[in-house]
Amino acid sequence: MNIVEKQAQILEELALFPDWTERYEYVIGLGKKLPPLDDAAKTPEHLIKGCQSQVWLDAHFANGKVHYSADSDSLITKGMIALFVRVLDGETPDAILTADMGFIDRTGLKEHLAPTRANALALMATQMKQRALAFASLPT
Repeated sequence: MNIVEKQAQILEELALFPDWTERYEYVIGLGKKLPPLDDAAKTPEHLIKGCQSQVWLDAHFANGKVHYSADSDSLITKGMIALFVRVLDGETPDAILTADMGFIDRTGLKEHLAPTRANALALMATQMKQRALAFASLPT
């Protein structure tokens, strides 16, 4: 599946839950399924600055694809970063850099977040793109 297809799949899954609290429970469940980040990777350089919660993002490049690992000390934030990891993990740097991450607005989740948490979503997407940019010029 490409990025657009992954985003559409997430939107379809969330549409199954008409109530926004059920959507949050689903997202929290996704966060619980996200493998924990190794404590050695929970360093200041992996921390996404500006988030209310602590969010760590690690990325590595293999076989022309970017692979992300992430964690947070907040369940809802971990769920949100899990959405982004699901969409962008295993994609090429070019695909990540051109991806429209506005799909998160169409989930309806952002409307029910505190402004600081909503801002964290933009920071997460930006950091993931910046990590991909660092790999863009590497040979595949």
